Amino acid sequence: MIFKSSTKTVPDVPKVPSHVAIIMDGNGRWATRRMLPRVAGHVKGVDAVRDIVEACVDRGIGYLTLFAFSSENWRRPEEEVSLLMRLFVTALEREVAKMHANDICLKVVGDLSRFDGKLRDMIANAERRTANNTRLTLTICANYGGRWDIMQATSKMLAAHPGVTEFSEEMLAEHLAMAYAPEPDLFIRTGGEQRISNFLLWQLAYSELYFTDTFWPDFSPAALDEAIVSYQSRERRFGRTGDQLAEKK
Repeated sequence: MIFKSSTKTVPDVPKVPSHVAIIMDGNGRWATRRMLPRVAGHVKGVDAVRDIVEACVDRGIGYLTLFAFSSENWRRPEEEVSLLMRLFVTALEREVAKMHANDICLKVVGDLSRFDGKLRDMIANAERRTANNTRLTLTICANYGGRWDIMQATSKMLAAHPGVTEFSEEMLAEHLAMAYAPEPDLFIRTGGEQRISNFLLWQLAYSELYFTDTFWPDFSPAALDEAIVSYQSRERRFGRTGDQLAEKK
């Protein structure tokens, strides 16, 4: 494994989180409250993504992971799902060149088999184009679920070790969809709900959780700073006592 596991060793505790993971919730409700169609909230949400990506670059955050479409979101009305897919295509068409110019690496993780061929090709091309960029790794989780991630990693682990009956955490973790990234320091959910909704179930073991009533389209760089301030106020013990931390200072 490239990065430390928070359950195996005590990881570094950066003042500014090195990895922020966000559930971007509240787009539809933002639109409904303004007497607009739900898709208007999703369109506005793309603008918020752009602003937060730029803010993360400015603040030296190395990894930003956004939950764009869960494996359970297929249960939404067919028209809304279709609009979300078209919006995904439009965002790739408009934003990839800008990301590449700003040294941002784009990754899309999840079960992409349910997307049509054009979208899969666009994702693959965007990932290839930005693969060597290092300023920020932006991960979009699309048709992603934490349980799916653990199951697909388990299948790959078993295939890689035929006949083995005892396994370690490290043997599984290297097959997770985001094995290339450290565990999130800070998890944010907008929109007022207080649950992780099948997002990064393995990786969030020791992340600091931050919930805000702000709908995603209104989540600004200033709101991100508020979340970071909250993160900085936490005592990250990783199983240790407060007295042990005080002794190390």
